[in-house]
Amino acid sequence: MAEHPAYPVGLRLTGRRVVVLGGGQVAQRRLPALIAAGADVLLVTPEATPSVEAMADAGEITWLRRPYAEGDLSGAWYALIATDDAVANAAASAEAEAHRVWCVRSDDADQATAWTPATGTSEGVTVAVLTTSARGRDPRHTAAIRDAVVAGLSDGTLVAPHHRTRAPGVALVGGGPGDPDLITVRGRRLLAEADVVIADRLGPRDLLAELPPHVEVIDAAKIPYGRYMAQEAINNALIEHAKQGKSVVRLKGGDPFVFGRGMEEVQALAEAGIPCTVVPGISSSISVPAAAGIPVTHRGVAHEFTVVSGHVAPDDARSLVDWPAMARLRGTLVVLMGVDKIGKIAETLIAHGKAPDTPVALVQEGTTAAQRRVDATLATVAETVRAEAVKPPAVIVIGPVVDATPTTEQP
Repeated sequence: MAEHPAYPVGLRLTGRRVVVLGGGQVAQRRLPALIAAGADVLLVTPEATPSVEAMADAGEITWLRRPYAEGDLSGAWYALIATDDAVANAAASAEAEAHRVWCVRSDDADQATAWTPATGTSEGVTVAVLTTSARGRDPRHTAAIRDAVVAGLSDGTLVAPHHRTRAPGVALVGGGPGDPDLITVRGRRLLAEADVVIADRLGPRDLLAELPPHVEVIDAAKIPYGRYMAQEAINNALIEHAKQGKSVVRLKGGDPFVFGRGMEEVQALAEAGIPCTVVPGISSSISVPAAAGIPVTHRGVAHEFTVVSGHVAPDDARSLVDWPAMARLRGTLVVLMGVDKIGKIAETLIAHGKAPDTPVALVQEGTTAAQRRVDATLATVAETVRAEAVKPPAVIVIGPVVDATPTTEQP
């Protein structure tokens, strides 16, 4: 007889009886989805794993603490047979067949009347993958396909044509330190759904090439009139496009709230009555040192790390950093936006007690193909920056963790 493929269908089990035989690992994996579907679950088994027992104790399922008996499938709409007793499995399967109850067999798929697909969810969509026949069934293959589809839906690389899941408004997305793979899954998905993208120079620029042709990309780094007016122009652009009913993504480097002026943009949007979603990003203050092999904390070396902005010099009246306090810290000091001020910063730290031979590392273009690391000390860093032509963006790490290596063992 010709073998026919399985017919895929979604079961609506809310309030309907589902019988599960066996309380082992199979039941532990399948029960949460049945509970989430609203099924009236009857578990029949003498013993169960602690997790399954906890479901029964919480009242999520009804547990009959005994082996299967004839009649247990009475009134059931669906059954999952997953005991280690082959005779009981066969008897329960026969009862299911007699009462026309769709039945899954964990021990023998060929004898089952239903198969459990590999499932996953993303943004309200359930993906279910089945093989076409019992012959050659490979759960690893179906799971791999499921994972690929769910990942594509989650990160925005797989989008249904002409389908919008996000309402108009602004998403403030932290793009991470530069490597396009280091943006969050949520950030990448929102980017794929955008009508307008206003991008920073330090954002993951490679992702812009993946955007559909209809997406308008505005280069925030090229907005004129200086730094203050540039931020004002960015705010106005966000508001203007959002008021046109468009989905706008403000793509920023690192994390929006770590020296990223993210709160200024949130405040401007709030004043204009524009809804805004903030998506955190991986901050360069931690990720860039890590990419260069530097831990910002290390057992026996540093129990703290402090991140400061170096965009104004320590002797500048606008500086809000307590540099004498920074000099007294025993942990790691991470300086962002401080390449052109590192000489003054080093002098100030030394003047307030930091040892001149304190290790310093400068990591330029961290996590990108152009990444390079330049090492120095507080006493030599200013000259090293000039000699090595270190340019922004670069993350500066100050402290003994700079000398930590993968083989360093601390008590």
